[in-house]
Amino acid sequence: MNWKDFISVKRNRIELAITVVLLALILFSFTNFLNFVEERPGVFFTDPVLILFDPVDLTWLTFALIYISLLTAVVSFSLKPERLLFAIQLYTLMVCVRIAAMYLLPLEPPATLRILNDPFVEFFGTGQTLTKDLFFSGHTATLFIFFLLEDKKLLKLIFFVCTISVAVTVLLQHVHYTIDVFAAVFFTYACYVLLKQIKTTLNK
Repeated sequence: MNWKDFISVKRNRIELAITVVLLALILFSFTNFLNFVEERPGVFFTDPVLILFDPVDLTWLTFALIYISLLTAVVSFSLKPERLLFAIQLYTLMVCVRIAAMYLLPLEPPATLRILNDPFVEFFGTGQTLTKDLFFSGHTATLFIFFLLEDKKLLKLIFFVCTISVAVTVLLQHVHYTIDVFAAVFFTYACYVLLKQIKTTLNK
């Protein structure tokens, strides 16, 4: 279905409008929540994987992978409005779950952290460097969404490689605990299954 056909259906227009409004509200809430998280004390724990190696600064590689993947996904999904709509909804749901997860598990960053200056996250925060948006990894989760939703085999493979690569780079830089990265995959897939089930039920 192209955009002309998609927009011609009243239900689609309403769903798209509601989705965009919800995304805006969630991102606004996420802004305040990130500020709260940065001020809140958390707990440290010894990561059995991170203690095996010293951190290395891979900021440029990490963000090259993230933003190239993002631009590619936007272009690819924009060709199919239903998929783009689902992607926005899935991202919104993932952020909601991430807020809940971070609230329930307050963590301090690894003691050996090398700062990862994420311009997107800092824009939605106070402009300060954020270090406590840990459980679970939003970078890994977002790229995994691209992998789950892409139907072209080559792009799906690229998104898979980028997801694994970013998961590895944030660990090599000690930006996240290992559990943050593993949990991102499971939480995101759970959101994917849940959202599909909800939409299937509503479309009956």
